[in-house]
Amino acid sequence: MRGVFLVAAELVGRGLTVSLTSRNAKGADLLVTDQSCNRAYSVEVKTNGTRANFWLLSRGAQELASPSHVYVLVNLLQDLNAVEYYVVPSGFVAQNVKVERSAKATWYSIAKSPQLERFKNGWDYFGEHGGKTT
Repeated sequence: MRGVFLVAAELVGRGLTVSLTSRNAKGADLLVTDQSCNRAYSVEVKTNGTRANFWLLSRGAQELASPSHVYVLVNLLQDLNAVEYYVVPSGFVAQNVKVERSAKATWYSIAKSPQLERFKNGWDYFGEHGGKTT
């Protein structure tokens, strides 16, 4: 939940309206809109407690691709004040899901890559789509 609250605070600081979803909301941790309610987003936050090179995803990540659905991938770093954010469109995530299977489980993930780096601190995604960045 720490990652969810950090992302919410970042978005509010950029002039967006943010609401946490109930825990049973499939695929969305936050609902976000610009001040004029012209643009709305669902945001799914995936958080690692330390710097990691991948994030676990939900089972349906391969099918969930919409311009209004965004992932924010978070790495909480050793320094409690340091956080790594990747603001990634769901279409990119859907195309880059890695599926690993064992006899007992299936895991879905997205790994850090040179292509993913372009989304680091990509808060402008919300600005380009109607949010006011400050």
